[in-house]
Amino acid sequence: MEKDECTGSEESGSLYDHDRAVLEKLGYKQSLDRSLSSWGTFGVTFSCCSILSGLTPLYGEALQSGGPLAVIWGWLLVSFFTMFVGLSLAEICSAFPTTGGLYFWTIRLASAEWVPLASWIVGYTNWLVAIASTDLAMAQFLASLVTMLSGYEPSTYVIFAIYVGIIILHGMVNSMTVRLNGFFNILSVWWHVVGTLMIVIVVLAYTPEKQSASFVFTAWVNNTGWNSSFYVFMLGLLQSQYTLSGYDSAAHMAEETKNAQHGGPMGIIRAILGASIIGWFFLIGITFCITDFQAQIVSPTVGVALSQIFLDAAGQTWAIILILVILGAQFFCGSALTLASSRMVYAFARDGALPLSKHLHRLNKDKSPVSAVWFNIAFCFILGLPYIWSETAFSAIVSVNTIASSISYLIPILCRIILARHTFQPGPFSLGKFSTPVGIVSSIWITVTSVLFLCPTTAPVTVANMNYALVPFVLVIGMCSLYYALWGRHWFTPGGTRIVADSVDEEQVGETEDNGVEARRPANEKEEVDFAT
Repeated sequence: MEKDECTGSEESGSLYDHDRAVLEKLGYKQSLDRSLSSWGTFGVTFSCCSILSGLTPLYGEALQSGGPLAVIWGWLLVSFFTMFVGLSLAEICSAFPTTGGLYFWTIRLASAEWVPLASWIVGYTNWLVAIASTDLAMAQFLASLVTMLSGYEPSTYVIFAIYVGIIILHGMVNSMTVRLNGFFNILSVWWHVVGTLMIVIVVLAYTPEKQSASFVFTAWVNNTGWNSSFYVFMLGLLQSQYTLSGYDSAAHMAEETKNAQHGGPMGIIRAILGASIIGWFFLIGITFCITDFQAQIVSPTVGVALSQIFLDAAGQTWAIILILVILGAQFFCGSALTLASSRMVYAFARDGALPLSKHLHRLNKDKSPVSAVWFNIAFCFILGLPYIWSETAFSAIVSVNTIASSISYLIPILCRIILARHTFQPGPFSLGKFSTPVGIVSSIWITVTSVLFLCPTTAPVTVANMNYALVPFVLVIGMCSLYYALWGRHWFTPGGTRIVADSVDEEQVGETEDNGVEARRPANEKEEVDFAT
């Protein structure tokens, strides 16, 4: 055992050397602080899949698209297929443990002629952050608490101001060292587990007349206006799919994770499994406590269905405590998303793909990409502005975030099972002969759910309730493609920076070229690396 000067922690020198060697063979110098344990990475990933953040704002809406039957069994269905996607990503993550994640995987798996454009699209779609939707949901939940306590209903401008305060706090938290962020996200795991138990136990204990098991597991409700039960059931899955996302965060923490070829993939799998189990327990427990579907779910007085259930079941004092638990979970989730997204910005800028790349990939004295953190915060502010004028417009942007994230999952998986089917060299975590079948199921599921996020949820379809997600989605993809066609294709050569001599410090590296990289490996150069070591 020796004290590694790069991480400042007691760990196996040979393990750190292996992590560094794998990273260098992929084309990058170890620059970030590799101090996260596999459980620390799991904490970040689990926080991004926060069930208390994802389920709470959409619970009432989901119950009107299929009722408890769609919500309870739909959660298991989504969890099952999400695990397929997670397994596919985990296998690739084990082979290519870099902060660039899906962006870099596409570089290594796509055919040479398509590498620049494909990796460019994956990078931008993977970066479109879900922080904005999480933090706005937190602002809305906080507003419902204010309404409950005072009767005052905060305006859209007040809610937006709360949102801005939250994203600034997240910027401050993620300006800390990654080691402290690791502890912060382990605390998040315990907060979610204990908080979920507390919510379910308290609400069950105080609800005088609970629903029957028949209602919880078989009741069907359709307030969407659509006649097709199948279509309504599929719409009911959107809540679950929105919640079970963001597990690629483990990949973005790879260069800060010890034994990353194991810690990265296990972070993905553990997060999906843990969120699936706890989420099902939460949904069942809360659904037993619905006493008035119309008053609590369809038209809650305090604005949020769950807040109304808490208030009706346990009274104001307990309702406040339980809402504070959810607010804490939402804050942890937003913070973890900010952390992971900042690493994506850092990695993308390191390869010169973002405006201001020279500045965005710089590290501070603690080896943290603080500039990338605040770049994300500024982007979230801009992304949240449409909410002031139209909640529908913001909902469309939220849908785009989810769709874009799914597309960034789909492309490397397809590349793995089609283009690199016979050339892919797996890391320690391998699906073996099941890799292609699992990848096929994953690809079909991602495609189906992505289409669902573009579909109208209410009939008859009007200008007011139309799902406009397709418009900003096409706009985003179009702008990314146009940016590449006009400028990016002339100078963007993906594939990682060449290894910089240890004697050259990070500040000097940032000044070697305008885009912040020293030299580039050609996109089609596939270096033979023993990743399974």
